[in-house]
Amino acid sequence: MTKTILAAALAGAATLASAQAATAREGDEAAIEQLLRNYEQALNASDADAVMGLYASDGVFMPQHSPSSVGSKAVRAAYVQVFNTIRLKVRFDIAEIEQVAPQWAFARTNSSGTATVKANGRSGPEGNQELFVLQKQRSGEWKIARYAFSTTNPPRH
Repeated sequence: MTKTILAAALAGAATLASAQAATAREGDEAAIEQLLRNYEQALNASDADAVMGLYASDGVFMPQHSPSSVGSKAVRAAYVQVFNTIRLKVRFDIAEIEQVAPQWAFARTNSSGTATVKANGRSGPEGNQELFVLQKQRSGEWKIARYAFSTTNPPRH
């Protein structure tokens, strides 16, 4: 009987631990989704400070057709350049969020909207597919560790 009680207690503990882990994963997924929504808002506001608040201190920004920007100073300079050149009005659709380790996750998104060139006021379609590598900080907050995108717009001739 003692073995039966012990086995039942262990099974109950395992079930509780599994439920707690699932709840933590759901909380992490919700936090990552909010991070991506905050990133969308920061882009649409051309707010480099808000963008930088979403990146890890050693973050890397990898835009299409450009060298990688590594570290806070370089990432900030890249976004300032982007925001000085174009105004974005985009919406991100989250295709997947996958937590691959307690401190690491990736998110795949698709964005669409418009980009307006500030120099001439011309607007055109803006569409990209994005990959975010996210890192959970010691504070428990998720940050962008790596971000890369490529256009989904047809080639311009």
